[in-house]
Amino acid sequence: MKPLTERELTCLQWVSIGKTSWETGRILGLAERTINFHIQNACRKLGVHSRQAAITTAMRTGLLSFDEDAPDTASPLLPRVTMQPEVRHNAN
Repeated sequence: MKPLTERELTCLQWVSIGKTSWETGRILGLAERTINFHIQNACRKLGVHSRQAAITTAMRTGLLSFDEDAPDTASPLLPRVTMQPEVRHNAN
């Protein structure tokens, strides 16, 4: 298995917590197409055919984790996510 780049890991991390490619692009300041490119590269390197399989493989091999008790310095590759309440705008 080829090593993943920092950008590929970061994209997989955001997608693994439910962000779409578009949302991930907005977070990282990249185009949605670029996010899909990095995810596809990660899939190829991990030998899988879908983003969900890439996330599962990355978690099983220890490339991604969801240790909420880990300090901020545990890994510079994993984004720190603070969930904020959804704001709904009135259509009127």
